[in-house]
Amino acid sequence: MTHAHPTFAPGFRVKPWWWEAAEPPDRDTPLPDRAQVAIVGGGYAGLSAALTLRRLGHQAVVLDAERIGWGASSRSGGMVSGGLKVAKGDLLNRYGPDEARRIALACAASFPFIEETIAREGIDCDYLRCGRFVGAWTPKHYDQMARRADWIAEVTGLPTEMVPKSRQHAFLGSDHYHGGMAAAATGSLHPAKYARGLAAAAERAGAILVDGVRVRGIAREADGFRITTDKGQMAADAVLVATNGYSLDPRGTASPWLARRLVPLNSYIIATEELPEALIDRLFPGRRMISDSKRVLNYFRPSPDGKRVLWGGRASFRAATPDQSAPTLREGLVETFPELRDVKLTHAWTGMVAFTFDGLPHIGVQDGVHYAAGCQGSGVAMATWLGHNAALKIAGAANERFALDGLPFPTRPTYTGTPWFLPFVGSYYKLRDRLDRMAA
Repeated sequence: MTHAHPTFAPGFRVKPWWWEAAEPPDRDTPLPDRAQVAIVGGGYAGLSAALTLRRLGHQAVVLDAERIGWGASSRSGGMVSGGLKVAKGDLLNRYGPDEARRIALACAASFPFIEETIAREGIDCDYLRCGRFVGAWTPKHYDQMARRADWIAEVTGLPTEMVPKSRQHAFLGSDHYHGGMAAAATGSLHPAKYARGLAAAAERAGAILVDGVRVRGIAREADGFRITTDKGQMAADAVLVATNGYSLDPRGTASPWLARRLVPLNSYIIATEELPEALIDRLFPGRRMISDSKRVLNYFRPSPDGKRVLWGGRASFRAATPDQSAPTLREGLVETFPELRDVKLTHAWTGMVAFTFDGLPHIGVQDGVHYAAGCQGSGVAMATWLGHNAALKIAGAANERFALDGLPFPTRPTYTGTPWFLPFVGSYYKLRDRLDRMAA
């Protein structure tokens, strides 16, 4: 695959479109000798934790192997979900009604928290509470959504609405789905601007942010921890690992225990060339965020400036470069919006998300090291919220038990953090999606 592919516009770039406005900056901060709290991972979770710790009077140093905000935090679709994935899961059967409700409410609380954070810190990130439309891949999926709609509305505290196919165009300018569910508990933002703004807020509060330092090991000592990096060693009283989809790295893994409990997966996104504003408004009434009910789902949205379509999905379950995956994503775009068949792409990129074997986000402590991870591909609000709650725990400032704290965190026998099984699982899920559609 070359950048001369006919679907690519002149000047096509293999980098996040978001970075055109807010590429993560380089920092030359030296590695300190000691930190009260060392945070490994400079994404939303780590930055949020650092901000909260500083507000509580604790020194915080954030370490990132790349640039602060370089990973998924500046690469995502920028969809701000109020815990919809968790609320749609099988919590009732697994945990019983009381604990299921506590978990769902804890996840849903991520939505008001990120809104409060953006407002309090004055973060300019194009935030808009716009709602989401989830397209039903089949009539059966529509019925399944309808059975959960009231529960989602209850735990998010914001309304949901079932939209039959006859009214679908009021929510999405496409005939591709069999109706769907409109949920109000969703916003949109520019993820790279949010990462930059959250980092600036943490720095203003006094946190130290260190780029380009890869943590290779964390050892417990009598008076705290010794952190070994490729730039030397650092002592810390407490450690939080918030590396999520980037937890396993052959060049140095901060917490092999955590990596064994996370399934990292590439999520791919493309950006179209600029389109007429009237066309964007017809395709995305209300500028809503869109996803669908497939096992191998698509998620898509208008860009914050209303000039492009940003389309994401699991284009490949094997190693693939963004330009290799872009034509596959574009096929889904054109199937959904046939009028875009002649539109070219200007950007393609990828970032790592992390799933867990139980489908839940987690915070907790293992061998004295705190962790926050497992956002299930919906980490804009959730990672911010997990980092905040992990910080409260470290500082001893939590007023009550956080429902995602200390839950059993399963792995699988012999699993080391390399998801060798993904191509097989992905092929099976794609086949099931096709069969479901054929039977619809």
